[in-house]
Amino acid sequence: MTLKSMTGFARQAGSCGAVSWYWEAKSVNSRGLDIRIRLSPGYEALEVHVRQAIAERFLRGNFSVNLTLDQQQRMQTEVRLNEAVLGNVIVAAERIRALTGAEPVRVEGLLGIKGVLELVEVQTNGAEQSAINTEMLATLDQTLDDLSGARASEGRILHLAIHSQIEDLATRTEAVENSPFRTVEAIKTRLAAQVQKLVDSHSGLDPARLHQEAVMLATRADVDEEIKRLKAHIQAAFDLLKSPNGAGRKLDFLAQELNREANTLTSKANDNTIAAEGLAMKATIDQLREQVQNIE
Repeated sequence: MTLKSMTGFARQAGSCGAVSWYWEAKSVNSRGLDIRIRLSPGYEALEVHVRQAIAERFLRGNFSVNLTLDQQQRMQTEVRLNEAVLGNVIVAAERIRALTGAEPVRVEGLLGIKGVLELVEVQTNGAEQSAINTEMLATLDQTLDDLSGARASEGRILHLAIHSQIEDLATRTEAVENSPFRTVEAIKTRLAAQVQKLVDSHSGLDPARLHQEAVMLATRADVDEEIKRLKAHIQAAFDLLKSPNGAGRKLDFLAQELNREANTLTSKANDNTIAAEGLAMKATIDQLREQVQNIE
């Protein structure tokens, strides 16, 4: 199963009769499911459908969804003759002509008088509006499907990167586990040399006390538990990469746990090579934590 990113963008256009529109949808990282919707005036009733469509497809992400109508078609208008105003104008014009002997009023002159012609917004009926809404929601579905595809496409890239990082951690954990500097003989030799150095430089020190301190140092330097936990967390991470459900939160938690164990291992390392592996683990885990922040 491939991971899904929380980042994506999609745009789809549609039309029904004289009305055309386009949807734009984008998403970015978020701890939960956050949705912001901007609809053209008159289409506010679609918001509940938009929210439901997003919730059915996605688990996490900060979503911004916009519906925009074509500017030329947003306000459909037609020219209508106001016969009442025209009648009043004609009566007035005839009276003026009778009083002054003026020429009869020409049609173009009447049409130029304010109020004779009106621009009226065309209202769609219920059946037409229902058909438009249905087509708009179908276009929305296409847009969200494309957005899901974009998130899945980026998720495949993230999947490869995260898998590589987890493999790197597994390799370094194995290197620490099999390090020759972790053998009992190596630890004994190292501690014996340190104890002998102290004895030689401080003749008054109690050898028995030094032996006890050496045992305590050896115990604190043991990283068996850290290695076991690292291996368990690494296996859990590999399993999550195969999960069909959102793995982002769990991977984020595992990255924190891995970092904690790597810190402890590095601080307890009794050899520079083991410490170097621990530091390299921490660098890889930092990269891992950045990547999993974008996983759904």
